[in-house]
Amino acid sequence: MTDDLLGRHRSVLPDWLALYYEHPIEITHGEGRHVWDADGNRYLDFFGGILTTMTAHALPEVTKAVTEQAGRIVHSSTLYLNRPMVDLAERIAQLSGIPDARVFFTTSGTEANDTALLLATTYRRSNTVLAMRNSYHGRSFSAVGVTGNRGWSPTSLSPLQTLYVHGGVRSRGPFAGLDDYDFVAACVDDLKDLLGHTRPPAALIAEPIQGVGGFTSPPDGLYAAFREVLHERGVLWISDEVQTGWGRTGEHFWGWQAHARGGPPDMLTFAKGIGNGMSIGGVVARAEIMNCLDANSISTFGGTQITMAAGLANLNYLLEHDLQGNARRVGGLLTERLRAAAAHVPAVREVRGRGLMIGIELTKPGTDEADPAVASAVLEAAREGGLLIGKGGGHDTSALRIAPPLSLNIAEAEEGAAILEDALRSIQ
Repeated sequence: MTDDLLGRHRSVLPDWLALYYEHPIEITHGEGRHVWDADGNRYLDFFGGILTTMTAHALPEVTKAVTEQAGRIVHSSTLYLNRPMVDLAERIAQLSGIPDARVFFTTSGTEANDTALLLATTYRRSNTVLAMRNSYHGRSFSAVGVTGNRGWSPTSLSPLQTLYVHGGVRSRGPFAGLDDYDFVAACVDDLKDLLGHTRPPAALIAEPIQGVGGFTSPPDGLYAAFREVLHERGVLWISDEVQTGWGRTGEHFWGWQAHARGGPPDMLTFAKGIGNGMSIGGVVARAEIMNCLDANSISTFGGTQITMAAGLANLNYLLEHDLQGNARRVGGLLTERLRAAAAHVPAVREVRGRGLMIGIELTKPGTDEADPAVASAVLEAAREGGLLIGKGGGHDTSALRIAPPLSLNIAEAEEGAAILEDALRSIQ
């Protein structure tokens, strides 16, 4: 059955639509932190549909909200008043930390970032954008144009002039050998030098922790230091919170809060986890920025009633059950457990991350040379052991990405760590 589906997939879908595993699996259902495939195999899910099933599979509160809303009305577009959309927008505006905030809903993180770029370039009357090396911001033409990860940039054509800045990767690059204070100072000096050679950009777009890039991040405070330089020149700061939002990092509700000196970003984008599998993305911006467009606009499927009902139920559950605190506690335990296991595996260059957002970078032992074949081997071995994880990284996809639902408990964290330890040892 799976072989037949794979053949049909390959005959009708694009060749560039990636599939995991030498023998791809069809996931048929899930519950809590577990999923099952079409052959009846049960897996502990440490990737959540690319950080999208944020709370739990088949969460009753979300399932109930979706079912009840579907029985009333599924969709009407933004041309009509929409109570669930206003309700969720009010909650997100308050949680964002951005003053006089306005919220625009989209269907994905790609579309959210695309919208933020439209707003920034219109507001600033500039098509120059700053982005981080090793970054990923989505699949659209403009989002690819600000993506600094060559593995996810199929074209160099772009409607934007993009300039890439140092700092998103702490342990690689020309400043890697510096301590945190000097690293930040060097990156700020580099930014100032770059700005001296170009017309004022519209914005800097940056992920507080780079997702597809392998869960890399700068020292705390880097983006606050950048913001001071940018603010002097009127340049906006867009925080891409598609993967870091909603408490996943444990220490903060938003990733930008690790860089909070000077206040919140001018805009933040979100998606993935808020819908717990439903298609929700969006932008939060100060009113003067959000309202700068002077042409009509709508979103046919952004903010549709059924996705908003899911988002509200999911957000309520997350806050009422302190899943941010759980990410901090269980994520800290899981990270230390993985560091202990990795200490005996020469191919592991680094275990990094925060909360339930953990990366394991693999290289050829004794070098900094990426080893994507070994990363794929560990991914396969983990699946054989009953664990689903992800891959990423800016150096030929040699980082493992671990991002379970935020309701993960200690027993499941221990179980997953043991499977991953066996998978890592299998490559030696």
